[in-house]
This record gives sequence, structure tokens and C-alpha cells, in this order.
Amino acid sequence: MQACRKDTFQRPEIWPTGPAAAPLPDTGAADSPPLGFALAQLNGVYLLAQNAQGLIIVDIHAAHERIGYERLKDAWSAGQIVRQPLLVPVSVQVSPREADLLEARRGFLERLGLVIDRLGPDTLAVREVPALLRDADLERLVRDLLSDLAVHGESDRVTAAINQVLSTMACHGAVRANRRLTLDEQNALLRAMERVERADQCNHGRPTWVQIGHGELDRLFARGR
Repeated sequence: MQACRKDTFQRPEIWPTGPAAAPLPDTGAADSPPLGFALAQLNGVYLLAQNAQGLIIVDIHAAHERIGYERLKDAWSAGQIVRQPLLVPVSVQVSPREADLLEARRGFLERLGLVIDRLGPDTLAVREVPALLRDADLERLVRDLLSDLAVHGESDRVTAAINQVLSTMACHGAVRANRRLTLDEQNALLRAMERVERADQCNHGRPTWVQIGHGELDRLFARGR
């Protein structure tokens, strides 16, 4: 394979033209944040960022899930979960047994920021939700919570049981795949990750981000420094 020569290289026609791009932030500065600055979004799933060590790849849903989970836990501990009334209640059809179960745990769910009324033997109406979950799929959320309550309902004061319910809620409130984030939103996600505990793992134990250092990138391209 013939080596590239600078004097014979021609710019491809597909090379972008127009105004020069804004310079990238100085990720080597002393006050540069640990997770650097966002560069782009890949396949609607991953966030690419640059920091002093090299390239960072973030699983957007997993990272946002961890952030939501930690915020819900803090709000639960402080008794400060903010509820948001729905303009139009969401109706959910369930079995009479599931409706009985949820009705018995109504007080517990209200402390989590969920107000769900029973309209009939097998019909529920979601009227208020935690503000963090205003964009969630509420019908699916109710069904997943019923599954949690069936397992943990008899020990709803046990920390593990509460955390499981909060984890389910956080998952439903997290950014879904293929949602396009602006560069400001991507950077806001990075800054939020830097502020929460255990930001390197989602609630299910999966990694939320990985670092690829300059040395590893150079080895991938057989590049010397």
C-alpha cells in the first residue's frame, strides 16, 4: 500500500466547506472538568466527549438513569419528592388482584410522589407523578411497579425494597435511545454525572462510561508521538 504524501493529497469533494468551526475547549486546562466536554452523539445512544486523558464514551440512558436514581433517593430521604399533577390522568387496566395490591400500598406510593386512584375493580388512574418522571411511559411504569410491589410489598420499609422501586422509577425517567440531545444538554449530563455518587455504573451494574486514553488511541492507528 502506497504511503500518503502531503504534496499529492487532494481534499475529497465531500469535505465540509463553510465557516470555520468554533475552537474546542481546552481540556488540558487546570480547571477542566473530569469528564471533559461533549463532542457529539453517536447512533442516538452514546455521547462522545474529550478530556485531558483522551476520549470518553458515555451510555446516555445508563448515565441518566443513575443520575435520576440518586436524585430520587436523596429526595426520598429528605421527604422532598416534588409531585406534578397530570392535566389528563392516565388510565391503566389491571387485574382486580393487582388493583387490590396497589390500593393497599397507596400511601407508600404517595410518599414516592405517585398518586394513583382506583376507578373500578380493574381500572387505575395515574393523577400525579414525580416531576422527574413527567415524560415517562406511565402505563408501563405502573405495571413494573406492581411487579416490584408483588415481591417487596410486605416489607415496604426495608431500604432494599424502597431502592428497587426507586430504581424502576429512575429507569423509566431516563433518556431513551435515539433522542437527540443538544450540545448543551450533553454537557449538562456530563456535569451531572460528576456530581452524583457511583456515576460509573447504572442501577443494574452496567458501566455508564469508559475512557480511551491518548496512548490507546495512538496504538489503534499505529501513531507515534
